[in-house]
Amino acid sequence: MRRFFFVASLSGLASTAVVAQDPGQTVHPFDKKTGGSSSMHMVGHVVTHPGAWKLSDVEMEQDPSRPYVYASGFTNFDMQIYDVRDPSQPKKIYDWTIENPELHRGIGAMDGKYFKIGNKYYFAQSYQFMQGSPDKDLGAVIFDVTGLPDASKVKVVARIRYPQSPGGFHNTFAYKHSDGRVLYFATVNDPYALVYDLDKVVSGADSSTWLVGKVPNPTPFKQIGTGGYHDFYVGYDPATHQDKFYGAGLGGYSTWDVTHPEAPKQIFTITGLGLDIAHTYTPSPDGHYAVTETEYQYTPLRIWDLSEGQSGKTKNLDLPISGWTADWRDLSHNHEVRWPYVFVSAYEDGMQVFDLKDPKSPKTDGYYFTCGCVHEHGFGGTPDNGWESTVSVEQGAFGVDVRNYDGLIALSDMRSGLWLFRMDGFKGWNGHDFGMPNISSVQAYDHGPEGAPARSASSASVAGTHQTHGNQ
Repeated sequence: MRRFFFVASLSGLASTAVVAQDPGQTVHPFDKKTGGSSSMHMVGHVVTHPGAWKLSDVEMEQDPSRPYVYASGFTNFDMQIYDVRDPSQPKKIYDWTIENPELHRGIGAMDGKYFKIGNKYYFAQSYQFMQGSPDKDLGAVIFDVTGLPDASKVKVVARIRYPQSPGGFHNTFAYKHSDGRVLYFATVNDPYALVYDLDKVVSGADSSTWLVGKVPNPTPFKQIGTGGYHDFYVGYDPATHQDKFYGAGLGGYSTWDVTHPEAPKQIFTITGLGLDIAHTYTPSPDGHYAVTETEYQYTPLRIWDLSEGQSGKTKNLDLPISGWTADWRDLSHNHEVRWPYVFVSAYEDGMQVFDLKDPKSPKTDGYYFTCGCVHEHGFGGTPDNGWESTVSVEQGAFGVDVRNYDGLIALSDMRSGLWLFRMDGFKGWNGHDFGMPNISSVQAYDHGPEGAPARSASSASVAGTHQTHGNQ
């Protein structure tokens, strides 16, 4: 989402409603926005935040012993935790709201990320508030969630502020670096992404030491709400032995070597006609391909062959090898890659999954319509009702996450709440099953990224935890 601020309009949804298991139904694609494909099974649903423009992103923990889902609330300014031990009955076990919410203005709670340091589990909830709000410089609130499911043991341990550029963090990414550090990448309304050392954040170190780097945007100009970068992915490249940053924002898509995050080095860009305002950029586990979004209506997700950029043969790519869309009249918001599967939160087109077994010919595998909205009035609704509109192509499915060990899919819909799905033929994900490194947005906090060299005990003690080869 590119917007910085909007106003929610309440509907009559019940905040505690839980929907029973629904195996899905076969419907003709684009015929009507109800039900779903026979391959997609809705196993649980709860209306987390009643009203339009309420629920933002969703995040799942990946440890089988910790069945927790985090749901962030836009203008509710809150963070909720659900126990999905029984996915058919999501159970809210915790709800935290910013102090004095009536004094705050802005998007509110945005992109949440869980992470682990040592034997402790944490959750970072990003925030965006406007000028005039008490916390206009607040980027993220860090929670210690180690004690779950006992909600009384959840506690705030830190707040990351960035007064140099008020407006908060729109998107974030937690990453286990090859050097052993757990890093936190964040967007601000400036032409760079910030890089924080989370061990310093949670250990109580002086806040002046938290920020350890900035990844520049090669096109340094501003847009409300996003600054230089909108979103990004960070992953280890076993072929080149580099930690790489894949950023999307103003100017297009930009790939950086962040092996030394204090001194990033640009590798290549993706720019050209229709690519200058980018939204999301996610590579395949081996860095050979990438999936990108612009979040433009009538614009598909694009598939790229990155090999010439990664090898240094070219400094800029401008021609994708294919594209995919659920409905050409609509747009998608975000995606998660579990190669060759791409899980898409597609606004009014709901939960969508396509595969890249043939990257030049994407194929839809399953879908489920969660919004109930059909070809509405464009960005922000009609001229008469603006951001208070409940009828906009920017309504519907907003965030998506995938639990690798069993294939559970979580989706957040801004109107209808938290959804849990399973898809036929997808029982979990390990990159090795597809001839890929086991690398995704899921981080191997205990062992570090797969393919990274093992570190000595002495160097590990500096970074926090011992690192060996592991899965991500």
